[in-house]
Amino acid sequence: MSSSHLPATTESLTQASEAQTPAEAISIYYGILENPSSSSEALRIKEESITKLSDLLRQEGRAEDLQNLLTKLRPFFSLIPKAKTAKIVRVIIDSVAKIPGTSDLQISLCKEIVQWTRAEKRTFLRQRIEARLAALLLENKEYSEALNLLSGLIKEVRRLDDKLLLVEIDLLESKLHFSLRNLPKAKASLTAARTAANAIYVPPAQQGTIDLQSGILHAEEKDYKTAYSYFFEAFEAFNALEDPQAIYGLKYMLLCKIMVNQADDVAGIISSPKVGLKYQGPELDAMKAVADAHSKRSLKLFEVALQNFKTQLDEDPIVHRHLSSLYDTLLEQNLCRLIEPFSRVEIAHIAELIELPGHHVEKKLSQMILDKKFAGTLDQGAGCLIIFDDPKTDAIYPATLETISNMEKVVDSLYARSAKIMA
Repeated sequence: MSSSHLPATTESLTQASEAQTPAEAISIYYGILENPSSSSEALRIKEESITKLSDLLRQEGRAEDLQNLLTKLRPFFSLIPKAKTAKIVRVIIDSVAKIPGTSDLQISLCKEIVQWTRAEKRTFLRQRIEARLAALLLENKEYSEALNLLSGLIKEVRRLDDKLLLVEIDLLESKLHFSLRNLPKAKASLTAARTAANAIYVPPAQQGTIDLQSGILHAEEKDYKTAYSYFFEAFEAFNALEDPQAIYGLKYMLLCKIMVNQADDVAGIISSPKVGLKYQGPELDAMKAVADAHSKRSLKLFEVALQNFKTQLDEDPIVHRHLSSLYDTLLEQNLCRLIEPFSRVEIAHIAELIELPGHHVEKKLSQMILDKKFAGTLDQGAGCLIIFDDPKTDAIYPATLETISNMEKVVDSLYARSAKIMA
C-alpha cells in the first residue's frame, strides 16, 4: 500500500472512478484504505473501495496483490462485523479465482485464511473457506488431502446443523469419492446432500449441481434414461441462471442419447429453440461428430472425432469413460460382422476393411477370443485369423439326464404302491 493516505469520502471514490489509468485508480483506492479514520461513513467508503480495488486488480491479473491485500486488511476486519468480513474475504477469493492459472495461489491463500480464522476464532468463516479449499484440492486432484479435510469438517458442520453448508460439503464429498472410483460412497454422500437439501431452501444453482452429480452417478451405472432426466433438470436450472455449467448439462444429455442408441435425436436437440445459437461451439460440435459416427457405425469417423475434439472428449473424464465403452462395443460389432463370412482370413485384410491399424485390430481380436466373443485362434506366424465353427452341443447328455430323472420318478411311484400293498 501507499504510505500517504487519502480522505475516506465519496469525493475520493469519484476521483478514483474518473482516473485516467487503472494504475492511478488502484493507487487512490490504496490511499483510501490507508486512512486511519474508523467512523461508520469511513468504514462504508473503505468497504466500497475494497470491492472496486479487488475488481481492478482482477482485471489487471494481479493475483499476488490480491493475496497481499487480504493480509493487509486484517486490522480493518477487527473494526467491522464478522458477516461483512466474510463477504469481503469471499469477494477477494472470487476475484483471484477469476484470474486464469492461479489454482496453486488460491490453495495457499485459502490455507493462509484458515490459519488466521483459527487464531481469530471465526468458526463460521473458517468452515466456508475450508469447504472452498476442499473444492480447489479436488480440482487439483489432491484427493487424499481433500478427503482428510472434508472428513473433519463434515462432523463439525453436522454438530452445528448448518444445512446449507452441509449440502455443499456432502456434494463435494460425493464428487471426491466419484473421482476415487468409490461409487457406493459417492451415492451415499449424494443421498445425504439431497436429504439436507429437502429440509431447506436450496438456491437454483446448488440444486442444478445436485442434479448434475445425480445424472453422472446414474450414467456410471448405465441407467442412461434416468441420467438424461437429471441432466435435463440441471440444464434447465443453469440455463435460467445463464450459468456456464449449462453447457455441461446439455453435453451430458447428448451423451446419454448416444449411449441409448438414439444418436439421431442429437441434431434435433442441438437445433431446438432453447439451445439455438446460445450454446453453439466446440462442445456441441464434438457430440454431434460422435453422434454422426455412431449413426453411421463408422469407426473411422469415431477416431476422427476423437482426434479433432481431443479437449472436449478425451480430457472430460465423464465423456471419455462412456465413449471408451461405446467405442469398444462398436469395434466388436464391426469386427464380428467382417469376420463372419470367413473361416481363415489375413489380419491385414480385416484391418484394411475396418480402416484401422493392423496391431490395433490384432490386439482387439485376441481380446475377443479370450472373452469368448467368437471361437478362433490367431496364427501370428502367417498373420492370419482362423475362425472355428461354433461347437454344437451334443443332445445325448441332456436326453440321458432327462431319462434318468423319469426313471427315478417311476421307481418312486412303484415303491409307493408296493408300500401300500404291503400295509
